[in-house]
Amino acid sequence: MASDPRTRSTARVPASTSLLASLGNEPRLLMVLTGMFWAGNAIVARSVAGEIPPIGLAFWRWAVGALVVLPFAWPHVRRDAKAMLADWPTMLLLSALGISFFNSGLYLAAQSTTALNIVMLQSAVPVLIVAASYSLFRDLVTARQACGIAISLLGALTLISHGDLGVLTHFALNTGDLWMLAASVSYAVYTALLRKRPAVHGLSFLFATFVIGAALLLPFYVFESVHVRPMPLNWHALVAVGYVAVFASVVAYLCFNRSVELLGANTAGLAVHLVPVFGTLLAVLLLGERLHAYHALGIALIAAGILLATRKPA
Repeated sequence: MASDPRTRSTARVPASTSLLASLGNEPRLLMVLTGMFWAGNAIVARSVAGEIPPIGLAFWRWAVGALVVLPFAWPHVRRDAKAMLADWPTMLLLSALGISFFNSGLYLAAQSTTALNIVMLQSAVPVLIVAASYSLFRDLVTARQACGIAISLLGALTLISHGDLGVLTHFALNTGDLWMLAASVSYAVYTALLRKRPAVHGLSFLFATFVIGAALLLPFYVFESVHVRPMPLNWHALVAVGYVAVFASVVAYLCFNRSVELLGANTAGLAVHLVPVFGTLLAVLLLGERLHAYHALGIALIAAGILLATRKPA
């Protein structure tokens, strides 16, 4: 008697594929990975400020990211190209908001403001996502989600202010801060609009937005190279581009976009509050900084807020 074809199909699925599929349905893990790799992005942006031009870093981030994801995305792109072309206005808007402008704004901000200000303004993204979701779609947050977002935000501000929230009253905006604020608003709108993306495979969407985002940046990159300063060709630049292209782009965006699918924009946006958490841990591990009580308090508040906001109702 012939075996059941469904059994044969299941048997051919590699264990690694099953594991990846399982991980792709764990939104909390996806948020952790997103926050971890974006923390590295903020550190890289600040460390190369003045050495690597901001538009050049953003352009090569997406161009290299597209090349990295292409071999995995190509079978899906061939199938999904028609659907994405049919909805080109949405693809163009999402690429401009979440790919081109957000990261260029962050890298421009890093040229003239502190890492502290960048992280503090970025921590407003979850609140801005709630505002964007309500403005565009009249989405309301539940009391549980609102409490989780508030607790997580308090934890992020505790880390950023080193436990002294009074320092936040002395915050004043400079040019770099305005770039970061505009970038944060851009990413909040991108996140809220992700529900409107074409119904295509995640890798197809990722590749297409990376390509469009790089294309939108190309004229600005050429202008920067000719009239400001060209992209340096050295190991420091190669390592920086490699990290932001592979980890902060391909891996982080796959995780973030999937977490938005699973949790919705308002809750998935809390991944941004994990950026100062991992920034702190990286500083301790790589720079030898000491852990203080406010670190533990801030991390605990962020963890509690995310657990509360992502907890499934009984």
